[in-house]
Amino acid sequence: MTQHLAKINPKTFLGSGKVEELRLAVEHHEAEVVIFDEELSPRQNRELEKILKCRVIDRPWVILEIFNDHAKTREAKTQVELARMKYSLPRLTGLWDHLSRQRGGIGMKDVGETQIQLDKRMIRNEIHKLEKKLVQIDKEKKTQRKNRQEIYKIALVGYTNAGKSTLMNCLTGADTLVEDKLFATLDATVRKMKKNFPYPVLLSDTVGLIAKLPHDLVASFKSTLDEVRDADLLIHVVDLSHREYAAQMRTANDLLEEMGVDAIDILLAFNKIDNLPDSDTLDRALNAHPSSIGISCKTGQGIEALRQQMVSHYEKNLAPYRLELKHSQAELIQAIRKHALVLKEDYTPNSIVLSLRVASGAKAKLESILKQSIELD
Repeated sequence: MTQHLAKINPKTFLGSGKVEELRLAVEHHEAEVVIFDEELSPRQNRELEKILKCRVIDRPWVILEIFNDHAKTREAKTQVELARMKYSLPRLTGLWDHLSRQRGGIGMKDVGETQIQLDKRMIRNEIHKLEKKLVQIDKEKKTQRKNRQEIYKIALVGYTNAGKSTLMNCLTGADTLVEDKLFATLDATVRKMKKNFPYPVLLSDTVGLIAKLPHDLVASFKSTLDEVRDADLLIHVVDLSHREYAAQMRTANDLLEEMGVDAIDILLAFNKIDNLPDSDTLDRALNAHPSSIGISCKTGQGIEALRQQMVSHYEKNLAPYRLELKHSQAELIQAIRKHALVLKEDYTPNSIVLSLRVASGAKAKLESILKQSIELD
């Protein structure tokens, strides 16, 4: 059912006539659940359940349920469970039989405390535990990111099911889970790029974005989304074969802006071009977005060109750096190459002068290599 409304009804979301029409449809079909493709307020949820005499769930709850089904790791499970608890707390209703008034007893706040009050207290306690657990996970993730600070980082972002995980496998040779479904990836997977890439680069595959993503979910996935915030370059993967790819692009861009990462350089990659009926769609997209690129993970088309753009972006952000070594430190050059681009090696009678280009975070690493060498001498 759809309804065009000039103003949302604060009590029942829909107009009174449409609610009655919906009630009759529920009664006729003996429906157990009614799903809204919008977010309902707790009050609207409660009022609709009273009128319809069945469970009512909205779009954010459906997304949370999908996330819950796909959560595999300790971090993902904790993040999703916290979001579900926060979302369900104000939406507990007295519709069901088990929510009848209970007798007072040991451990109860007061005599005659209702089951809803007990449920709410239990959920609040659980939220507190999960928040503490996530703080600990966030600390662990921050330590991991700190250890990777001097390495150039690229993050794959985009609407869910755009092909980010397939591209990750294509670029790194990793075996990240690839499935044709929403939110197959919940955890940020980080892999080192080795295939035809001249510098040490870490590539992150992040959780897919979607329209009207629940606020509690975005907040819970802070540590996962920090992989995006810490990146030097974002590759926005778009499924060009999807009929609503332009709307998906806008949604992803809005969410990236909301996350505060719009200042990071973004490279636009139009994926699944092998699924297009003709080249007109790709030509229009490339013309509308200069410096974007068309790729197909399935056929490999455009992957080498994408890789070259990544290399160019890396080199563009390198700063010139001069390093002078003793001849006895010549063996350090191999270690230095892992953290800098060596443009020139000048051998003088007294020293070896290296002309380098380095990423901002790599200077400290080079100084550390030299310091360790001096201490050993």
